[in-house]
This record gives sequence, C-alpha cells and structure tokens, in this order.
Amino acid sequence: MSTDQIPAVGVAELPVELSADGAPLMVDVREPDEWSAGHIAGALHIPMSELVARLDEVPREREVVVVCRSGGRSAAVTNYLRQGGWQVRNLTDGMLSWQAHGRPMVSESGAAPTVR
Repeated sequence: MSTDQIPAVGVAELPVELSADGAPLMVDVREPDEWSAGHIAGALHIPMSELVARLDEVPREREVVVVCRSGGRSAAVTNYLRQGGWQVRNLTDGMLSWQAHGRPMVSESGAAPTVR
C-alpha cells in the first residue's frame, strides 16, 4: 500500500490540547533514544519493534495517531493497525513537523527537547 492510501493527519489539524476529551491518543513508535530526546507529552511510547507484543496497550475505542521522526515508520504502523480494525491515522511528517509547528514537547532528561 502506498503512503497516499494510508489515513493521515497534519499537525495543524490536531488539537493543541491533546488531553482534552475527544483528542486522539498519540502513539510514538520511535526508538528509546529518540523518545528520550523529545516527545509529545501524554503520548504512548511503543517502539515499532515492540508493537506486536504490546498491541493490547493500544485502545480500540479511541482514535489513535501514530508518530515517528518523519512519517515513514509511523505510516507502516498505521497501515498495520488499520488492517487490525483500529481507528488510526499517521502524523504527516512526524515529529519534525510537530517541532516545526512549535507544538509542545518534553524530554526525559529535563534538557530542552529536540527531535533526533
């Protein structure tokens, strides 16, 4: 399946307050070092390599937006989850776009968050 057939959403289309009722759950599929450097507060971190073993952590009753650094890994995960029946979209251009739009991020170290 080409990426243009995978359900996607741009940063500007997402609510700024992701903890609000009805906001999607962000699922970050990047590696631990990428996550530690900077991620979306409240996102669920499931590295792509662990996804199949941790599928029970991804809720089916809530919209899910999958994110990685630039949108490639998350597109593959989005397609996999969509085939499994989840209501899911890929974050177009990933964390690079999130950061470029000035959306809030946090880091594990307390240092200024960045996208790796």
